[in-house]
Amino acid sequence: MDFSLSGKAQDYHQRVKRFMDEEIHPIEADYHRELHDLENPWVVLPVIEELKNKAREQGLWNLFLPDEKLGAGLSVAEYAPIAELTGQSAIAPEIFNCNAPDTGNMEVLYHYGSEEQKKQWLEPLLEGRIRSAFCMTEPDVASSDATNMAATARVEGDEVVLNGRKWWSTGIGHPDCRVLIFMGLTDENASRKAQHSMVLVPKDTPGVEVKRMLPVMGMYDAPYGHGEVEFNNVRLPKSAIIAGPGRGFEIAQGRLGPGRIHHCMRLIGLSELALRLMCERGTKREAFGKPLVNLGGNRERIADARIMIEQARLLVPKAAWLIDTRTVMGALSEISQIKVVCPNVAQQVIDMAMQIHGGGGLSDDFPLAMAWTSARALRLADGPDEVHRGMIARFELMKYK
Repeated sequence: MDFSLSGKAQDYHQRVKRFMDEEIHPIEADYHRELHDLENPWVVLPVIEELKNKAREQGLWNLFLPDEKLGAGLSVAEYAPIAELTGQSAIAPEIFNCNAPDTGNMEVLYHYGSEEQKKQWLEPLLEGRIRSAFCMTEPDVASSDATNMAATARVEGDEVVLNGRKWWSTGIGHPDCRVLIFMGLTDENASRKAQHSMVLVPKDTPGVEVKRMLPVMGMYDAPYGHGEVEFNNVRLPKSAIIAGPGRGFEIAQGRLGPGRIHHCMRLIGLSELALRLMCERGTKREAFGKPLVNLGGNRERIADARIMIEQARLLVPKAAWLIDTRTVMGALSEISQIKVVCPNVAQQVIDMAMQIHGGGGLSDDFPLAMAWTSARALRLADGPDEVHRGMIARFELMKYK
């Protein structure tokens, strides 16, 4: 395995870093203050559109997509270090049109969508004119086992009819959200992984209702947000089904592999941000006549943080390399490994940084509380730790049959 970047990937990495240093980091604190002071924070502030236009003009757009005509043409392994950079900012992913769940939804449409679906939804998503949401998890069943899914997507003649409740539908609160991808049960008599379908649902379709926005540890993550959505006899043409009935699990497997690489590298970027803030705070602030780094085992914590970050960073490119060379199915254990490791590493490093910041670490004066909440949530999103550990153990035990 060779994790060195090609000249093209290095160029993109350097340009993204420069753009973030010059355009994003200097305005981000003011952006969050302005947004949080609004009575209605579910809006897109003008600075976001300004920065999106600048990024696109500089060719820093759709960097996740391995297609030179539509994106940067980078492999999963080449995009991973860029995702790490964008993970240091809450707004950078959208500015480069690389934010979740839009990246995963665009990949679904790119690989599985019909020409009609691509024209209607992929093109405006790639242009950053609209946003999307992904509706899979349900409140009434244990969604860690996706075969428990109770929401239905029944085919009736030339139509597909959707019924059910979804929650933690990320992106549903964005004012530009126009389309949802809904996963539901189509045929319970089919084989276990051919029972479900994914359906494209315009947000304004009759029967679609956002019941509420869900806070994560008291934070709403405006203007993106996670919502509970009800689908009540939502009727759509059968052509709204992605790749045809019964292919939902196949699509989900392809979607989640690269998406988990993106999540994990962004978490490493978040960990790096927390470590930097911890070191800056520890060297500049004094207590009991000493810098904080010289008190209470803080040097050991800094060392442990660096070790954990480096270990995680090596594991994620390995998983990305396997996806590029063997496809997602050839990297299932490694994908589960990074999904367990990276949120836990981030949570631990951020917690150390919060501790060294004292009361300030719990406030909005620093990005640490938001960062910790994000890392904690990702120990559940895309499958809880326990499910992934079970997958890793299953692959390991297969060696001894």
